[in-house]
Amino acid sequence: MSGVSFSIVRQAAWAPSLAAPEAWLEWSRAPFLPGTEGEPGVKAMPPMLRRRAGQLGKMALEVAYECLGGESGIPIVYCSRHGEVGRSVELLDAMARGEALSPTAFGMSVHNANPGLFTIARKEQANHIALAAGPSSLEHAVIEACGLLADGAPQVLLVMADTALPELYSHFEDCDEQAFAFAWLLQPGAELSLGWQAGAEAPQESMPGALQVLRFFLSGERQLVRLADQRQWQWQRHV
Repeated sequence: MSGVSFSIVRQAAWAPSLAAPEAWLEWSRAPFLPGTEGEPGVKAMPPMLRRRAGQLGKMALEVAYECLGGESGIPIVYCSRHGEVGRSVELLDAMARGEALSPTAFGMSVHNANPGLFTIARKEQANHIALAAGPSSLEHAVIEACGLLADGAPQVLLVMADTALPELYSHFEDCDEQAFAFAWLLQPGAELSLGWQAGAEAPQESMPGALQVLRFFLSGERQLVRLADQRQWQWQRHV
């Protein structure tokens, strides 16, 4: 089994019905689907930039600001299974109606728009990476972040964010899609490990995969095994 290991220095999470750390710990003991409506204030970001972000972006920005604090120069790995799919559908609808497209809406629909907004607001010069890898997006983001750590980065900020799919795509859902975001500040270590090997096709789950992993981390459980993308992903806690 291949694998990577790392430690989490700091973490932050936000969902429409969950904001305080105590609420997330309670959720980890008795999980429920957080819901789809609502967005954070992102008060740390200048208003002229903040107004460009939608729900997905504001959730991602909120946890990134909270997790990173005043530190700078740290690479960012941003992952989202669906990204700004809602904006993309609105743009496609406008095109179908023959309407002019908003340049701002188009610019904010690309997958790296939200981490780009974050680096612009903070004048960050460290690199950022945006990826999507289906049901195992978080696992691939962790592998990417650990690659940066192996290349010499002292720390890496990982941000995971997703929202519910537009109604148009609801019949493609393989879980109960929810609005949530969390961020982990990673550094080299052996607190957690992620291993993977070929596995069977995954059964349909009610909770998005990234939320399953977040629950594992917050709950203090020793192990989580997930099936996704014909792989077995094995998360383990070692301390």
